Amino acid sequence: MSHDQNPTAPRPASATSAQGDPAVVPRFAPVPAGRPRRRYAVVGTGHRAGMYVDAITGPHADVAELVAWCDTNPTRMAYYDAEVGRTLGLGGPAGLPMYGPDAVEAMVAEQHVDVVVVTTPDVTHAGLVARAQAAGADVVVEKPLTTTAAGARTIVDSVRATGRDVVMTFNYRYAPRNSTLREVIASGEIGDVTSVHFEWVLDTVHGADYFRRWHRQRENSGSLLVHKSSHHFDLVNWWLGDVPTRVYASAGLRFYGAANAAARGLGERPVRGTGVAGDPWSFDLTADPRLAALYLDAEHHDGYLRDRDVFAEPDGHAITIDDNMSLVVDYARGATMSYSLNAHSPWEGYTVAINGTRGRAELSVVERGVVVIDERGHVVLDPSATPETQAAKLAAEGIRPEGEHLIVQKHWEAATERPIPVGVGGHGGGDAILLMDVFRRDLRIGDDPLGRAAGYRDGLAAVAVGIAANESLRTGAAVRVADLGLGIELGAGPA
Repeated sequence: MSHDQNPTAPRPASATSAQGDPAVVPRFAPVPAGRPRRRYAVVGTGHRAGMYVDAITGPHADVAELVAWCDTNPTRMAYYDAEVGRTLGLGGPAGLPMYGPDAVEAMVAEQHVDVVVVTTPDVTHAGLVARAQAAGADVVVEKPLTTTAAGARTIVDSVRATGRDVVMTFNYRYAPRNSTLREVIASGEIGDVTSVHFEWVLDTVHGADYFRRWHRQRENSGSLLVHKSSHHFDLVNWWLGDVPTRVYASAGLRFYGAANAAARGLGERPVRGTGVAGDPWSFDLTADPRLAALYLDAEHHDGYLRDRDVFAEPDGHAITIDDNMSLVVDYARGATMSYSLNAHSPWEGYTVAINGTRGRAELSVVERGVVVIDERGHVVLDPSATPETQAAKLAAEGIRPEGEHLIVQKHWEAATERPIPVGVGGHGGGDAILLMDVFRRDLRIGDDPLGRAAGYRDGLAAVAVGIAANESLRTGAAVRVADLGLGIELGAGPA
């Protein structure tokens, strides 16, 4: 079974589909006879690693081989090693070598690693990318590419020095609804883009989860404007074929955290959610065997709590990220975006409007129309798991059913709705298609007219908005991307 990267994120219908529309699924040539598989090591064995482990040991096992683990926590590495052993029918753990984070170079050399997959906390990405490349490996890295301008310079310098590859896994590019919007814009049907309005709302399941984990501290994640919004900023960069030049931001922690809880009279809060009954804000790790094995059973090694309360802020664990964010972003060719992110909405999804000189395109997506509470008072992560919760979900959705619609209207013409092809996997049907490009890009038949594959330049352009936004929040002024010192001019040619 394929694992979504975030267990609290909505699961689209495409998550259980096995075959997508040929319009969005690339074609690949057969693997040449006798070609050896590329050797992969996974650095960071939290929940996010599962999608890559499943891909390497499943649909892409003909081109990829898993050869090593690297993490700070031996329990998490052992969990995945046992899971791979079961997948491969070995009758026990896979027995892959395990390394600590101080031994990345030794791991690459000793295990003859071709590619390192980095799925660690965001603040560590830049250093790990540079170390893996210096050791002689290419890198596949989860978003965001990095969290700071200094991290950006580290990666730029590393690519220049080593010539090694960096693959960014921007899975939302592969979601058919997003690629269909790109087709509309690229066709010129709505003319030259003049402005973008983009609103994303995270609900009290998915949005709240960022305030339980390591993400809640800005020094780890760069804030949601880097960790989460880099997905969204990459979409806009890609939709427009453009790069950001100036950012102004306003934000605040207005819902989660101890002060907000006290102001609303919520009373004393538990430090963590496991063992708490009847509280929809509490996340009990024992309800999910996978999360319990990866985190609850691993706490004794590093003290990391995956289920911190979204309102409690004990000493040393204050929430330093925002839950309401608004930006104005200028682009090199003249368009301007207004962007907002809310992390405590009663429903989850996004709306984006692209205004052009010939018309307008509007994409509206409801990923989860309502948060369902079970008989214990806990939120239901997957209402389709039982007929009772599925029925409750459908009844509660009312006028906000899950779905996606792309409307295009040219000047002096009636609006039309564009069909959206079926994808495969999570993240709007983009995950499985992304993984095809990650693991067998060299076998693709023909170029991708959508240009979905992303490299480090795309990653830099995406995080540039969030890094500039954080600087704008610090100074209260608009920030020019060129002044960040990223080590590269975003709109320039090869480094």
